[in-house]
Amino acid sequence: MRCSLRTLIVLFVILVVGPAWGQSAVGFGDVLPALRGGGYVIVFRHGGTHADQADIDPLNHDNVDKQRHLNDRGRAEARAVGDAFRKAGIPIGKSYASRFQRAVETGRLIGGKDPQSSLDVTEGGLVVSPNENNRRAQAFRALVATPPDPGTNTLIVSHKPNIIDAFGKDWFEIKEGEASIFKPEGNGKYTLVTRVQIGQWAAVK
Repeated sequence: MRCSLRTLIVLFVILVVGPAWGQSAVGFGDVLPALRGGGYVIVFRHGGTHADQADIDPLNHDNVDKQRHLNDRGRAEARAVGDAFRKAGIPIGKSYASRFQRAVETGRLIGGKDPQSSLDVTEGGLVVSPNENNRRAQAFRALVATPPDPGTNTLIVSHKPNIIDAFGKDWFEIKEGEASIFKPEGNGKYTLVTRVQIGQWAAVK
């Protein structure tokens, strides 16, 4: 596959120079050409939700009626991201989501298919043990460090507590629908490329 000079420069910055942790190495517009070639892991916090809802049966993930759900804006924004991915030719291969419905629905609307639900990226909080929360954080990092299938990007939809546990305090202010784009480096390592607010995807041409 032939790459433009601009794409090669972006890849050089990502792979050789690298970002400071928690900071963006390149702008959103610059990373799009690289995403089209695959090889990245895109981690979303689930889309916008109803602020007056709570998870009142958090150990029973099948009881979706007692969970916080996406609101209409959250669904519309996630659907718009999926449309932007298809318009820009950004290929999604493997797709993972928390077992909570708001994450599953976000993953489906963005990726265009049902994601694989996994406890590894499911919010546990105070209803699971500290050891289990630590295990999930380690498993989350392992997913991000795993190279996607050739020519694709991996999609992961999770929650603010999981993202903070996995990647640190720089994500304390992460917003609903915000994406963090990582480049797996092998040997359990990865680099943050950039972070994208959900409204930015609308500018994709």
